[in-house]
Amino acid sequence: MDTARLERRGPFEWWLPKTGRMRVPGVIFADAALVDGMDDKVAEQIANVASLPGIVGAAYAMPDAHWGYGFPIGGVAAFDPAAGGVVSAGGVGFDISCGVRTMLTGLKLEDIRAAQRDLADTLYRQIPAGMGSEGEIRLDPAEMDAMLAGGAAWAVERGFGTAADLERIEECGRMAGADPGTVSDRAKKRQRREMGTLGSGNHYLEVQAVDTVFDKVAADAYGLAEGDVVVSIHCGSRGLGHQIGTEFLRDMAVEAAGLGIDLPDRELACAPIASPLGHRYLGAMRAGINCALANRQILGHLARQVFGRLFPGSRLDLLFDVSHNTCKEETHAVGDEPRPLFVHRKGATRAFGPGHPSLPEPLKAVGQPVLIGGSMGTASYVLAGTAESETRAFSSACHGAGRALSRHAAVKRWMGRQVVDDLAAQGIIVRSRSSRGVAEEAPGAYKDVTAVVEASEQAGLARRVVRLRPLVCVKG
Repeated sequence: MDTARLERRGPFEWWLPKTGRMRVPGVIFADAALVDGMDDKVAEQIANVASLPGIVGAAYAMPDAHWGYGFPIGGVAAFDPAAGGVVSAGGVGFDISCGVRTMLTGLKLEDIRAAQRDLADTLYRQIPAGMGSEGEIRLDPAEMDAMLAGGAAWAVERGFGTAADLERIEECGRMAGADPGTVSDRAKKRQRREMGTLGSGNHYLEVQAVDTVFDKVAADAYGLAEGDVVVSIHCGSRGLGHQIGTEFLRDMAVEAAGLGIDLPDRELACAPIASPLGHRYLGAMRAGINCALANRQILGHLARQVFGRLFPGSRLDLLFDVSHNTCKEETHAVGDEPRPLFVHRKGATRAFGPGHPSLPEPLKAVGQPVLIGGSMGTASYVLAGTAESETRAFSSACHGAGRALSRHAAVKRWMGRQVVDDLAAQGIIVRSRSSRGVAEEAPGAYKDVTAVVEASEQAGLARRVVRLRPLVCVKG
């Protein structure tokens, strides 16, 4: 990125001054190397987001930010409905509520070493993954609507997991305000056979081991120690979420002028929060969140079954489940006044600090777990939300490494078979139905997740708790 138009306000904070149509400034949280590696399009998209009606504070970009659809991936913006604020389908993204769930196995690294290959093969057989993958669950229209309204709570009621899981999921596993009636028949049809599936792209199920503890107090509260084995699942709302995004982006673009909105970019199509279209999108988007929460709940149950067979006595207790493609109504301080705002996080993670009322004990004492997935074959991290993050970026942090190369460029540079072999030589077993998919997700196609996480910590967005290294990766 050309930094000539940016004002450096600190080692990890860069401002894009308010110019032209911008209503607020833009802020990028990153070190110099990460900013240099960002596409110039990131600054352009931040400026466009900053021009939308009702935006509050600033348009933010996390350290893993890269060019996205409308909003940059790694973008955060909050809107005030009382000031004509908008909701943007592009500010949520197509994979609504894509997120990460991490589960504690109760096992140590030495417990699984001898069975690592068997574990990889069994997970690969039992976890449906890949483009167009389908599970064994079939939803009729009534059950589809029940799932879209009930989220992970619906899944628990049908035997996928336990009620204890729900307190460790955002929104206690069910996003209020979902309206299945605003979700099209086509979107529902796409999801009818996709519950309990990983999908493709950067989605995965990984078995990981804690190799470094940075914050022992928080790690103890999270139930993590060096050598512990965990399972992390990264996926979202599959075909249903994509269809919701596609349809409402079209509707918002068509109706923008009639709603008095002059779009700086068609990809930023949006609607006033208080408008009928805004209400319909929020109802559908919240149903998409519930779909993703239910999907990850089912996948967690399937992983428990595999571990239960191979490692009798293993627990797979849920540490946390957090989304990073959402728009949520939250109360945040604007000046000295708490106000209800609609916070868009696209490729960014909610990061509530210690004492937040939504967090259960013992998590409340140390802050919300912030689950950061690395690229295939590299480290992942568990962070903790900070009190400072509230004032920095509406309690938001990064969500992963962030792409450095497009999928097309990655396929030209790497062969999937070679990537699998190289990772196997490092003790990481990869199972995937797509050699091309592995090449697209090669570790070198992503930024350095450690640099991204360190920048997030130095910027005050979240603090490091533990680092995880992969042992088994099942990909679409």
